[in-house]
Amino acid sequence: MTIRTPRRAALALVAGGGIVALALAGCSAGGGGGDEGSDEPVTLTLLADNSESTLGPTQAIVDAFNAQSDNITVEVETRPQGAEGDNVVKTRLSTGEMTDIFQYNSGSLFQALNPDSTVLNLEGEEFIDNLSDTFVSAVSTENGVYGVPMGTAMGGGVLYNVGIYEELGLEVPTTWDDFIANSKAVAESGKAGVIQTYGETWTSQLFVLGDFYNVLAEDADWATAYTANERKYVDEPAIKGFEHLQEVFEADVLNEDFASATYDDGLRMVATGEGAHYPMLTFAIPPMVENYPEAAEGVGFFALPGDGPDNGLTAWTPSGLYGSATTEHPEAVKEFFAFVATTEACDAQTEAVGAAGPYLVEGCTIPDDVPKAVADMLPYFETEGGSLPALEFLSPIKGPALEQITVEVGSGIRSAADGAAIYDEDVVKQAQQLGLEGW
Repeated sequence: MTIRTPRRAALALVAGGGIVALALAGCSAGGGGGDEGSDEPVTLTLLADNSESTLGPTQAIVDAFNAQSDNITVEVETRPQGAEGDNVVKTRLSTGEMTDIFQYNSGSLFQALNPDSTVLNLEGEEFIDNLSDTFVSAVSTENGVYGVPMGTAMGGGVLYNVGIYEELGLEVPTTWDDFIANSKAVAESGKAGVIQTYGETWTSQLFVLGDFYNVLAEDADWATAYTANERKYVDEPAIKGFEHLQEVFEADVLNEDFASATYDDGLRMVATGEGAHYPMLTFAIPPMVENYPEAAEGVGFFALPGDGPDNGLTAWTPSGLYGSATTEHPEAVKEFFAFVATTEACDAQTEAVGAAGPYLVEGCTIPDDVPKAVADMLPYFETEGGSLPALEFLSPIKGPALEQITVEVGSGIRSAADGAAIYDEDVVKQAQQLGLEGW
């Protein structure tokens, strides 16, 4: 890993149609003290998933806050990731046993928490003005604003091993056919063409979720029509993501242990050159570089290619930090959130774990010299039309069984058509629970 002197540079997150364009307004965060009207020390608990990519920046924020706070101390607890972790969050919220603060997805999964009843409303708090409109929209309902960002904006695409590409004379693909051709060439060389890690099911979804830029490129109204029950995954163009999962399995380019390999295995394989391509969100870059320093220059990134000539990035807003509606210390929670919405909190995260993309807090910057995979991602954000939001930021609908279905399709257990049809049924109950028209 090459150590360089960071030179700060502001980044603008730009996307087509103005959907992800940032509109930041300025103000500053609040100061120290416990709950309103009390000088008694307060200890807050924060529940976060146990992944390295989450715990690193979360602990960095907490440590920086605790160092400057007189009366408030935040302590971190952990929970599992994926579906098991989702159940922990929903159960603790429904039983009133949630910690004061919890980390969770923004977008459609956040909407499924019934936030108007379970989450502390931050509407009207001054520090909300420090956040990008894009992030605020991903943690809001008609009745309130509920979260502050933890981490950076992300892209869904493919981490690739640069050394393998150079050894085989491959070029970064911009079409799906080129991606499959590269994967087959790698497999013929004796290495994994595509790394999959179905031992942790949440990692199986990238070929479907990361393909959404390509869906919008063909049908710009798809998300709105999907929310109105007028589009289905079983039809073109959305079925392509499921078809790509099936095609990769049938192409015999996967790592032999794809059924049991874990997320950490996937990062190791792409970093060390055991495999060429690992479909993944870019939040994986900092922990990968931390554990495998050679990945800073040895692993690149490209957006998931589609069938057409357009090539762009499906973008995610970062996770949110939320307050429980049942917390006994709402003012202390808001004081912590005011700190999170500052450049000091961003800098603490960058110093601790590096930056995986642009921050969504006003004034926050990242170093010019970042790992190659991050540098490869930034042009998608900086180019008009180069990135579009993932479906979960345009529609509240996301079925809970997607990660199990994508494992089945990606393992050859069921066809792409069957998987897409089952997923279309999977989302019906959630849409009905949300009270959406047309379901």
